Amino acid sequence: MAGPAFRAAAVRVRVPATSANLGPGFDALGLSLGLYDDVVVRVADSGLHIDIAGEGASTLPRDESHLLVRSLRTAFGLLGGQPRGLEVVCANRIPHGRGLGSSSAAICAGIVAARAVTIGGDVRLDDTALLELATEIEGHPDNVAACLLGGFTLAWTDGGAARAIRMNPADSVVPVVFVPENAVLTETARGLLPRTVPHVDAAANAGRSALLVEALTRRPELLLPATEDRLHQEYRAPAMPQSVDLVNRLRADGIPAVISGAGPTVLALAEDSTADKVAQLAGAGWAATRLTIDTTGASVLPLAPAGATSSGDDSPPQ
Repeated sequence: MAGPAFRAAAVRVRVPATSANLGPGFDALGLSLGLYDDVVVRVADSGLHIDIAGEGASTLPRDESHLLVRSLRTAFGLLGGQPRGLEVVCANRIPHGRGLGSSSAAICAGIVAARAVTIGGDVRLDDTALLELATEIEGHPDNVAACLLGGFTLAWTDGGAARAIRMNPADSVVPVVFVPENAVLTETARGLLPRTVPHVDAAANAGRSALLVEALTRRPELLLPATEDRLHQEYRAPAMPQSVDLVNRLRADGIPAVISGAGPTVLALAEDSTADKVAQLAGAGWAATRLTIDTTGASVLPLAPAGATSSGDDSPPQ
């Protein structure tokens, strides 16, 4: 197969934050959130140049070790070959190390951008292959499925290959995220999980996961029992005691609340009429934000015309 040809123009990719697990759906269920990173990628004559604004601007590497660049390189390898050079501009809004899928966003942005900048890339790397590649890089499919597909996703592996389906959450469900100041490494959170769990707990989570599909798509009044978890949240409490305490306090008030992904962010699935009030319940030390549910997933968007100005989170990186 001949090597790929690349577009001369830059491409802009927008990727959403995600919340995985949603309580009982460990490594399977995910929700796409209306908080976004933007990435612009252009094939250059030589070298690698990276600009980063926002989250991670002072800490992320600006070389080949950057996760987004590694994902670009892996995708280009599957697409047939590497470009001579790359220019990458990142506008990061998803908090890092907080359980909101920042690594999945970087991975998905990289592979979607590589496909978009490659002529015929969507034929060489279709959507199924895109999910499989993102899962291979990330190690599990829950966040990347929600990031790529948008909405509410159920992901699994079949014979080692990642698969996912997308569902539409009920219109009345409003995510509220409580983001703490300090990060927790996913490796730390996963390291606290036991190798085995009681059968009664596994059975309870299986039932709650099934109920959560019904509750989040059609019967939001069932979200409180549907988000009950026995597999991972309490085991992770030593790494994030304030987060688990907040989850328990919110749930005691009848609010469906869970640890978002590996934490330490707390996600509440509120009603539209009460979401603003729920956002005020955490107190000091938390950045509480009412979000929308993203319905599109990773998207290739037009670049702003030269000289155009805009404001807010809709503005692309320049």
